[in-house]
Amino acid sequence: MKRWIFRLLVLAVLVAAGVGAKLTILAPEPVEVAVHTVGRGPVESTVTNTRAGTITARRRAELSPEIGGRVIELPFDEGDRVEAGALLMRLDDRVPRAQEELTRRQLESAQARLAEARLVAERAERELERNARLSETNLISDDLLDELTSQRDRALLAVTTSQNRVAEARAQLHLVEAQLAQSELRAPFAGVIARLEAELGVYVSPSPPGMQLPSVVDLIDPTSIYIRAPMDEVDSAVIEVDMKVRVTIDPFPGREFEGHVVRIAPYVLDVKEQNRTLDIEVELEDRELSRRLLPGTSADVEVILTVEEDSLRIPTATLLEGRRVLVFEDAGLVDREVEVGLRNWNWTSIRSGLSAGELVVTTLGSEEVQPGVEARRVDGESAR
Repeated sequence: MKRWIFRLLVLAVLVAAGVGAKLTILAPEPVEVAVHTVGRGPVESTVTNTRAGTITARRRAELSPEIGGRVIELPFDEGDRVEAGALLMRLDDRVPRAQEELTRRQLESAQARLAEARLVAERAERELERNARLSETNLISDDLLDELTSQRDRALLAVTTSQNRVAEARAQLHLVEAQLAQSELRAPFAGVIARLEAELGVYVSPSPPGMQLPSVVDLIDPTSIYIRAPMDEVDSAVIEVDMKVRVTIDPFPGREFEGHVVRIAPYVLDVKEQNRTLDIEVELEDRELSRRLLPGTSADVEVILTVEEDSLRIPTATLLEGRRVLVFEDAGLVDREVEVGLRNWNWTSIRSGLSAGELVVTTLGSEEVQPGVEARRVDGESAR
């Protein structure tokens, strides 16, 4: 009997030792998690572009001369600022300038002949008037009066002919001046030369009909910079002009810039093998920064639809499928269902299910981070 009691005591000791070892030496280490304290702050409802937006200039001109010729003058280089009407390029213009000089001389000759014809006509008119008074007293014959009248008419006709020749010479001069202007390439607006594909002495050619050759000068107005962003068609009913936006630009990682919607396209783009989108145009509040942005750069736009200034909120990344969160409490992780309100990429407002001061887990995605497991904060603070 005593032997059985001893065996039972030994078995009990072994079981207790096993349980103790499981609870101490063999117990799994608590899962380390990072947490965020539920608090209050602004939450925005936003929509973002479906594909990367593009920095664009409203006034951008790719320029080429209207005629071919050898470049004899290039007053500016790439990156230079120019005023409207500034000469960007001049081609060899010796022939049209010679034609211009010749035409001016022809115009001067025509004007001199017109002046002479007018003098002759005025004299013929005075002679006719004087003899007409004499004919009233029968001092001259009717034949002489008819001859004087014919001379006056021929003089007036000569004036008309001379006037036509002056007009013709002027028209010819305008034509030559237009041809001369074609040898010059001038800025249609004030801007910056973004690209210059020409050198002194090199022959340049205009684009032949039906064929587009690369332009010689790319001129951009830096005051007309904006961002064009394609938005999903489902958001077309909620986006309005003057709505505030946040813009991120690839050359400025980690920074956000304020702006506003200035234009919404009046139609939806239906491009094959792409989602249907609606283009919006956005301008930055910082116009000085806009002037430094390079057209063609990628940018993302987040349109702010509505804002709750003081809302109970959690990081959107902590929200699990099914509108659940993992709450860190009593040294473990607890699954909690929540009711959400406004949300964006950064924050989600909480209508119910959480209270200010509670801790939600931010280190998600690991198989070890599951409801019911023991956990401790990575900063070493115990939840006990």
